[in-house]
Amino acid sequence: MTLTHTFHALIGGELSTGSRQMPVINPSTEEVLTHCPQTTHQEAERAIRSARAAWPAWRDTPLEQRRRVLHAIADRIEANAEELQRWLTLEQGKPLAGAAVETSQAPAILRFFAEADLSPRTLQDDEQQCAELHRRPLGVVAAIVPWNFPLVMACYKLGPALITGNVCLIKPSPTTPLATLRLGELIADLVPPGVVSILPDGGDIGPLLTGHPDIDKISFTGSTATGRSVMRAAADNLQRITLELGGNDAAIVLDDVDVDAVAPQLFGLAFVNSGQVCMSIKRLYIQSGVYERMCDALAELARNAKVGDGLDPTTEFGPVQNRRQFETIKRLLELAPQHGRVIAGGRAYGPGYFVEPTLIRDIEEGNPVVDEEIFGPVRSLLRFDDVEDAIQRANRSPYGLGSSVWTRDSARGKQIVCRLESGSAWVNQHFAMAPHIPFGGHKQSGIGVEFGEAGLHEYTVIQSVVVAK
Repeated sequence: MTLTHTFHALIGGELSTGSRQMPVINPSTEEVLTHCPQTTHQEAERAIRSARAAWPAWRDTPLEQRRRVLHAIADRIEANAEELQRWLTLEQGKPLAGAAVETSQAPAILRFFAEADLSPRTLQDDEQQCAELHRRPLGVVAAIVPWNFPLVMACYKLGPALITGNVCLIKPSPTTPLATLRLGELIADLVPPGVVSILPDGGDIGPLLTGHPDIDKISFTGSTATGRSVMRAAADNLQRITLELGGNDAAIVLDDVDVDAVAPQLFGLAFVNSGQVCMSIKRLYIQSGVYERMCDALAELARNAKVGDGLDPTTEFGPVQNRRQFETIKRLLELAPQHGRVIAGGRAYGPGYFVEPTLIRDIEEGNPVVDEEIFGPVRSLLRFDDVEDAIQRANRSPYGLGSSVWTRDSARGKQIVCRLESGSAWVNQHFAMAPHIPFGGHKQSGIGVEFGEAGLHEYTVIQSVVVAK
């Protein structure tokens, strides 16, 4: 397979190399991987106009035809999975095995939404009147996607947008545009002009989309700080928003667990995608009875982990995705010894943006290493004696995306996890997501949800239809 390719942006039904190009960096080497189109404001405005013009016909397209289009997009992803995996690994850094997960999940998500039930719901039907609840499309959706799971996140916004009769502008992260651009090239003949556009940018198109009078909904996944900016911009035109924001997920580990069995699970769920997952375990609250043994077991796993280029089939963990994130993690690593004891990792090195899986024990809340979301392979191991204390400490965070409890007693685990302030809560698992299960955040972890029927409804507006008899 060749790794040379001239990338095109899909704008208003046309594939174009654009009037500007931007470099894309390989995070494993810090070298320029390739160049791709960089959308200008004029091109973005053209895409918005094209989307607005395409919307009425797509809205009125029969549901069965929209289903067929989504299934056809899923087919294209599956037929080109190996190539897409390569681009994901080269631009994002994740091992090929992780990229393969994306290329399998993305079509599965599209197929789930393709079969969504959009039937009206009868609220009243008697001798006086018939009242129905209909869900109507909003119009033009701007889907703003981060760099940790570029293909999956593009698809889990695209699926519900298209099936409900909206049109969609996808803006990938400036540092991971390639797999999404390739998706646009692959599906250009499957969707009517203007129904889907791909807008790679240098960081300036997001603010244009948020608050634009011709954008009806924004689906944003990213940091809480940027989410606040999106919300402010959307206020002027009262755009609908879904914000899936930062997380500082807590896992509470009770002292009845089998350390040897649970430690590998905790380790994998803390460091998946080199820790660059909003819903990965970031704070591990471990009960004193197993604290020492669990720290030792996790540290051994971290010391034996293989970090390297994602194209190497033996690599378990790739680099951090970009230099800005790399420098942020380096600063936190410098602070770590002031607040706890580093028992594994602690080193950031190059060339490439590599960070060893790092564990810090004997640490407490009140410092940025624990309190801030670390979007990288650095995790805190906190000791607790009393479960009530652990619950209070876990809930003290301003974030509330995911949480989990680990115990042999699943009934007790459920009682505890239901008291944790998070949008998703698991017992003896974490980051267990599926298209039919909604996920979203409490507190500063977001507004609205993705996935499931509730996530589908985020892309619609309610219309009450009442007919007198």
